[in-house]
Amino acid sequence: MAMSKQQRAAVVAILVAGLLGGAAILSTGKGGSATGEAGHGQAEHGDEHEHGNEGDNAAAHADASAPAAKPEAEGKPHLIALTPAQIQQAGIGIATAAAAPLRSSVDFPGEIRFNEDRTAHVVPRVAGVAQAVPANLGQQVRKGEVLALLASTTLAEQRSELLAAQKREGLARATYAREKTLWQEKISAEQDYQQARTALEEAQIAVQNARQKLTAIGATENSAGKGGSLNQFALRAPFDGIVVEKHLALGEAVQEATSVFTVSDLSSVWAEFVVSARDLHQVRVGEAVTVRSSASDTQAEGKVSYVGALLGEQTRTAKARVTLANPGMAWRPGLFVTVSVLGAPAQVPVTVTVTADAVQQVDGQSVVFITVPGGFAVQPVKTGRAGGKLVEVTEGLQAGAGYAAANSFILKSELGKASAGHEH
Repeated sequence: MAMSKQQRAAVVAILVAGLLGGAAILSTGKGGSATGEAGHGQAEHGDEHEHGNEGDNAAAHADASAPAAKPEAEGKPHLIALTPAQIQQAGIGIATAAAAPLRSSVDFPGEIRFNEDRTAHVVPRVAGVAQAVPANLGQQVRKGEVLALLASTTLAEQRSELLAAQKREGLARATYAREKTLWQEKISAEQDYQQARTALEEAQIAVQNARQKLTAIGATENSAGKGGSLNQFALRAPFDGIVVEKHLALGEAVQEATSVFTVSDLSSVWAEFVVSARDLHQVRVGEAVTVRSSASDTQAEGKVSYVGALLGEQTRTAKARVTLANPGMAWRPGLFVTVSVLGAPAQVPVTVTVTADAVQQVDGQSVVFITVPGGFAVQPVKTGRAGGKLVEVTEGLQAGAGYAAANSFILKSELGKASAGHEH
């Protein structure tokens, strides 16, 4: 059915009104969206402002003595803020990176033992019974100091023999003097004079022999007439040292070969270790070594003083030892140690070295904490050879740079705390 002009005009008007209404709706939606985005941006800004205020409040209440790690902009190292007082309190040692000789080393487990050249097993050398035992276990004794007093019938017989020989010598000397005078005055024959001289010489030999017997057992001449006892034997310390073993009690009977005391001079000890056949070429007499205690931070420098010429049948190892001075009694026999035999020094002419304790592992990478204004910064490095307490740094560090040489693990711990807080 054909529409009239009026109907067509009405349809057109309705379509135009609908298009205008849709445009208005679309315009309103865009404006609302823009307003929402702006509001969201303001809300985020407000949140950041609130977080900033919270951070300021937290910083204001934080302990001023606690170290803090601050992540810097991307590409810059992390900074661990520490004051000089905090560095000193934490015991963080600071050193300077520089070229230094590296010495390769081989470690061997060892043990501190008595210096057998300065250790004596004291035996009485005469049978007897203990009358007094003044020496105690662990006591410091001087050379010649009495360790024990023994009553010995054997000693009494030897001293009696000496006294008798001395008496015969005195009589023979008087006879010789009389016969010599008579012979010179032509009263007696020369034969009598010669016999008297021979008797005197024999008496002198007997006295000397009796004295040598007493000297051989370490006894002194003594007599009842001088206020002493013929059977009393004084067992004395052979040198300055410490009584480390005692096997004698008051009233105990001992034989001449019984070891009743062990005295050792602990001012010198041995650090003994065993060397396998494949390592013998690295351990030679005179090689420099470092001995470290397994129970403390004690260490000492020394030289290999002995390497066994034969290998043990069962272990196929050779014994070696280092003679150590022990003035402060730090090295006690029985203490387990690590003996590091140092090789020949190798100079590092171009690269630099740092202490082995300075290198830490952070995220699988070797780092060194270098000194910067306000604290320390993390410096990634590449390491090379290691020798003794030093490590070669091939990349990442220049000579003259200050770094944390001791207790650097404290800085690593603080860095880990900061990283965990930042990820939160």
